[in-house]
Amino acid sequence: MKKSEMVDHIAATHELTKAEASRVLDTVIGIIHTDLKKEGRCSIPNLGTFTVSKRAARTGRNPATGATLKIKASKVTRFKAAPALKEVAAKAKV
Repeated sequence: MKKSEMVDHIAATHELTKAEASRVLDTVIGIIHTDLKKEGRCSIPNLGTFTVSKRAARTGRNPATGATLKIKASKVTRFKAAPALKEVAAKAKV
């Protein structure tokens, strides 16, 4: 689902204008960003938990040339689905 489709769904479900629904969605995304920056995690009930974790430096390969590369250490966002979300995914049509 695209962001515009999410905005349309929120607007229709809660009788909001598309502009108001867009601000609501942007606020939720902003809260996730802020929590990840400040605390390194954000938990949303029935959805899951976003966390920041460290990825160690490693050696990789350029697939086109086969040359080895040094990949710097970095921080990445991880997501662990809540049991309720896993249950929905198990019943999803694929």
